[in-house]
Amino acid sequence: MLTPEIADRTVLVTGSSRGIGREIALAAAEAGAEVAVNYHTSEDAADDVVREATDVGAPAATAVQGDVTDPESVEETFAAVESELGTVDVLVNNVGSFAPSHWEEVPFETWRHVMATNFDGTVLCSRRALPAMREQGWGRIVNIGYAGSEKALVHPKNFPYFVAKTGVLMFTRMLANDTMDDGITVNAVSPYVVETSDEFPDDAPRGRWATVEDVAHAVMFFLDEDSGYVSGENVEIDGGWLPERL
Repeated sequence: MLTPEIADRTVLVTGSSRGIGREIALAAAEAGAEVAVNYHTSEDAADDVVREATDVGAPAATAVQGDVTDPESVEETFAAVESELGTVDVLVNNVGSFAPSHWEEVPFETWRHVMATNFDGTVLCSRRALPAMREQGWGRIVNIGYAGSEKALVHPKNFPYFVAKTGVLMFTRMLANDTMDDGITVNAVSPYVVETSDEFPDDAPRGRWATVEDVAHAVMFFLDEDSGYVSGENVEIDGGWLPERL
């Protein structure tokens, strides 16, 4: 695992009680960062990640409950992190749900939830993090996308997820441009199918699915001090997958 120069930085990873978010939080902890583990309902799992983060090297770690789709909850989440650990230097927008059904069969409430967790949450958390990052002249934002967004993948199944993740990629590049004079970088890491997924296509690129470590490794690159000139980029963690193969 790449070890970025983020010692003593405060890192907030949304949805980090399990899966990709958990691995990113622990990787940041190993690099010596102070880690805020955000969760919505999985308090016990988040507490476990906090303990692991401390064990692997985080000088401080805390679990913070919050709903990234609710502006008031986002404010409370950041306020709690700032109270416990200080200003958020690094934000990883990891939360995102999906609906693997034909678009006509997805209830509208589910459609809105998929859009809200993947896109709205990314925007709300980034907007809350930016003022402090701008004031200190340093910040890192990494958004978790989806490999198909770069390839303009559309499919009747899971369509709201594709739409939301395409929005995340557009937002990433817009925000990178908007912050290029502020000492802030904004990038995306976009896996195809990860080993923790609930559903798997028939063929895995390179004979396996992406691991959570594969995704976290790419995120760590963007957090490093030496990556300060890299912004608006999207790294696909897909093993060379192309939509035409499905």
